[in-house]
Amino acid sequence: MSMDFNETMMFKSPKDNTLQTKEILLQVYEALNEKGYDPINQIIGYILSGDPTYITSHNNARSLIRQLERDELLGEILKEYLSVGK
Repeated sequence: MSMDFNETMMFKSPKDNTLQTKEILLQVYEALNEKGYDPINQIIGYILSGDPTYITSHNNARSLIRQLERDELLGEILKEYLSVGK
């Protein structure tokens, strides 16, 4: 299969879990905050690297965030930031 790098590839997220994603992200944020971490930096580290050790295991946060695909998480964050796709 040859790739034509002049064409734009389409990406489709497999499902829409907006509410669940937001709830999980808020719980992870709170757990990180309770443990004294900068939640924004830690979540960014996780999204960029895929390394779950950026997320504390406090209040089951690490297990919760691993329920989400990183691309879905990033998509929901971007939709919320741009206020589109609601």
